[in-house]
Amino acid sequence: MDIIHLLPDSVANQIAAGEVIQRPASVIKELVENAVDAGARNIDVYVQDAGRTCIQVIDDGKGMSETDARLAFERHATSKITKAEDLFTLRTMGFRGEALPSIVAVAQVSLQTRTLDSELGTRLEIEGGRVLSQEPCVCAVGANFEVRNLFFNIPARRKFLKSNHTELNNITQEFERIALVNPSVGFSLTCDGTPSVRLMASNLRRRIVDIFGKKIGDDLVSVDVDTTLVRIEGFVGRPESSRKKGAHQYFFVNGRYMRHPYFAKAVMSAFDGLVPEGEQIPYFLYLTIDPANIDVNISPTKTDVKFENEPAIWQIIHAGIRESLGRFNAMPTIDFDTAKETDIPVMDVSAESPVEAPRLTLDVSYNPFAGAKVSYSPPRGSSASSSRTSSEDWNKFYDQLLPKADAADSAQSTLFAEETFVQEEVGGMHLQYRGQYIVSASNSGLMLVDQHRAHVRILYDRYIMQMERSENVTQGLLFPELLTLPPSDAQIMEQIIDDVRSLGFDISSIGGGSFSVNGLPSGIEGLNPLKLLTDMVGAVQDGRTPDLSESRHRIALSLARSAAIVEGQVLSQEEMDVLMSDLLRSTNPNISPDGKTIVAILKHDSIARMFA
Repeated sequence: MDIIHLLPDSVANQIAAGEVIQRPASVIKELVENAVDAGARNIDVYVQDAGRTCIQVIDDGKGMSETDARLAFERHATSKITKAEDLFTLRTMGFRGEALPSIVAVAQVSLQTRTLDSELGTRLEIEGGRVLSQEPCVCAVGANFEVRNLFFNIPARRKFLKSNHTELNNITQEFERIALVNPSVGFSLTCDGTPSVRLMASNLRRRIVDIFGKKIGDDLVSVDVDTTLVRIEGFVGRPESSRKKGAHQYFFVNGRYMRHPYFAKAVMSAFDGLVPEGEQIPYFLYLTIDPANIDVNISPTKTDVKFENEPAIWQIIHAGIRESLGRFNAMPTIDFDTAKETDIPVMDVSAESPVEAPRLTLDVSYNPFAGAKVSYSPPRGSSASSSRTSSEDWNKFYDQLLPKADAADSAQSTLFAEETFVQEEVGGMHLQYRGQYIVSASNSGLMLVDQHRAHVRILYDRYIMQMERSENVTQGLLFPELLTLPPSDAQIMEQIIDDVRSLGFDISSIGGGSFSVNGLPSGIEGLNPLKLLTDMVGAVQDGRTPDLSESRHRIALSLARSAAIVEGQVLSQEEMDVLMSDLLRSTNPNISPDGKTIVAILKHDSIARMFA
């Protein structure tokens, strides 16, 4: 009995649509790219219910004839290529002929379109891949696509769409990518009747500033490299524009957005020694290369691109950025300007006045710690009322850190525990090593605590509790600060604003991607509130998850890292006491919220072997 059969076209189209149309943002990407290929000078996008209910894209491109409009919805129908060899000379965004058939397979679509040489246009109504009607109509030159009820015939796909905030953020990101690579085209994005983005035709730098704000424009350095292999244009940020999370990083090749981790390493390697390790630099780099030397036909989304000479291009990107940083004095330089410096006379060395080496005298009996008085000043964000932990509590903590000692060294451990108890009774002395570690005696040896990670753990637990209980202490600002975010970041801030408020930030949206910061949490004095909030948005964006607990984790961790005491900060004895006590009461004293070790112990037997 034969069991293999051909799938109906409607089923095959729905399966294929899953590769091209993954969410509402995919629909906007495909329709807007088609509008760009059609030569549109203005493109307007309207979204309702984060794209679930309706997506409308209107352009003033060349439009389609009645026959082309009908044929455009057939699978593999395209005006971009005619033969296989055309794949190696691509200059357009689309070419596979899959976007429109995939959209109509999973949605209800209406199209109005007219060419310049026609008095009447044509209107099509298609539902689930079936043409319902086609008739003449009066409409403007160009195309007007309206996509309703996305995934109406695939409930499982519709059920797995994310929250409106997440889907709207994905839409905004796709919109920004296309707008960045087409600065000569005017764009607008309207969400639920409210204008979200309005971009006038301009040059590249102006387009970047219009999307991401004026501040980023002041931090950009232009890159312009022209070789026989590739031409690279665009901008990179100055070293001082680095940030831990959420830097705006974009690669484009032949007018197409792409992801390329290998080339991203070339950019960051150009900043070796100029930015702190682990921080990111914004960049907007546009590569122009012979289409025959790249392959964009790897996946339906066309964001993965293969290059024929990747190592050579890597070196060109690296060298071009280093050259730009030097040309615009964006790299640290040695200052040889001595016009205002003190004039130091040159020593006259002669036989009559021989030079003798200076003699250094040391007072070996001097002790800088003798007679020192300790003043109480708790670490920033720590509770000043924290009581000193009893030796019994510390012993329980030590027991959790290490496996039980065997009988051979039980006597030594017991003796050391008594010594520790006596020491804590008289003052619980701690030592600080290199401004980074707190050293203290334990039952099993010497305990070393990373002070920064310990404080991150303490603050993280406090912030999580505040968000869960909505408990906060806000300190009002005399002069409110204005936070302006690009559209995609503004969407994330709208999503997390309640959690941010629960931390103690008094923040409110004033529209257009701007937020008024009227108050800050107590305990973060001296920190830049705008940078704190921007880092929080970047941390959540890197997670790309709608899960509430995960978002709260990233917000609390970002703020804890910023507010915690830093490496190299000198602590008093009282400060170390409070820090160690708070650490003991935390949810996990051993591991930081990002999975790093806080406490390490050098055991007695290891110390003894050093002196054997």
